[in-house]
Amino acid sequence: MTEIIPNLPVLLLIFVRISAFFVSIPLFSYRTIPPQLKIALALILSWMMYYTFTIETIAISIDGNYILLILKEVVIGLMLGVCAYIVFSAVQIAGGFIDFEMGFAMANIIDPQTGTQSPLMGQFLNVLITFVLLATNGHYLILDGIFYSYQFLPINSMFPHFGDVGTAEFIIKLFASVFAIAFQMSAPIVATLFLVTVALGITGKTVPQLNIFVVGFPIKIAIGFVVLFIVMAVMIQVMKYLVEFMIYAMRDLMTLLGGA
Repeated sequence: MTEIIPNLPVLLLIFVRISAFFVSIPLFSYRTIPPQLKIALALILSWMMYYTFTIETIAISIDGNYILLILKEVVIGLMLGVCAYIVFSAVQIAGGFIDFEMGFAMANIIDPQTGTQSPLMGQFLNVLITFVLLATNGHYLILDGIFYSYQFLPINSMFPHFGDVGTAEFIIKLFASVFAIAFQMSAPIVATLFLVTVALGITGKTVPQLNIFVVGFPIKIAIGFVVLFIVMAVMIQVMKYLVEFMIYAMRDLMTLLGGA
């Protein structure tokens, strides 16, 4: 075994980082993908990446510090995956804004990909951005991200900059950017439905005989779908930007954790 794998501890550390990355990264962490396939993919990628490094210059032995290295690899993989998942959740937030105005807020359903409750429009936009991710080869960029993470965070470095002020500021700005993108995606539909609500309110005051609650719901749903169809091209462009923003966010996080 040692002849095939000269430095087994290094391979195990690579496998730990990639496995933790697959647990939280969008697309690869979906529950519809069998766990056996995830483990096999992580093992194959670890094997391929193992022979791309200069193994002779990395001397790692299994001792007390090796446990700390494993914990460090788990934290790095999870942080990179969660960073990408936070950016991806912008479509869920935008879908929640749209559902609130269209009247679908009470009709949350179980998303089979994540196993959590999600709004109707949020799940639709989530499937749409998954198609955009695959069409733009974003899944290849995600795998490139975990590969090039070893340039910023070497496998034998013990303590990355987890607790720096810059890392905390980056996370806060990331959350703010995600909410801003979600608002931009949902703004045309939300603004239109808000005006429809105002118009229905004025109509209800001027024509008391008209039951606004019966007429208003189908009108808002129909207008919401019409506006969604009109702005679909713009929304696709925003999703393409969101995929690009996700890749840059992962790169910036790796830079901060590596202290560059």
